[in-house]
Amino acid sequence: MPRQRTGDTRARIQQAALELFAERGMQQTSLRDIADRLGVTKPALYYHFASRDDLLNSLVEPMIADFEAYAAAQQAAAPIPPRELLGSYFDLAYKHRALIQLAIRDLSVLHELKLADRFIEWRGTLAALLIGTEPSLSDVVRCMVALGGLSDCAVMIEHEPVAELREAAVEAAYDSLGRP
Repeated sequence: MPRQRTGDTRARIQQAALELFAERGMQQTSLRDIADRLGVTKPALYYHFASRDDLLNSLVEPMIADFEAYAAAQQAAAPIPPRELLGSYFDLAYKHRALIQLAIRDLSVLHELKLADRFIEWRGTLAALLIGTEPSLSDVVRCMVALGGLSDCAVMIEHEPVAELREAAVEAAYDSLGRP
């Protein structure tokens, strides 16, 4: 039987951890729980991850990198048609929906990784692109409803065809902006 590649094992560990974190919460999930789920020893996990926090960081780092790169790319490409920006934001949120759901359900993840501040910063960048740097209060509220509602749809609505969900969410977000 061929030996499993280290990258495959690492990915399996990450997937099992994500599932258990979602089921039980991060604080209630131990490395022993993850090892048991995979049918491996705890030392086998330590070969790949020094701690549960190291494992969580390995899950979150790609999402952070994607959001950072996305925000920078949107700024560099400005001006961007609002529907296009909203559509690409939906795609990014949908790509990372499992981690975002985890952060919403287990607020300790947001706190430990200081994700709340980052999400606020990323949304602020997108808001400035959508409504400018000196918007009215009404524009700010509409934009927050648009971005928050759009990402909530991408993350929380399940069992719907992605293309249909994307179209409906982007259209609703665009309508929320109150643009002609």
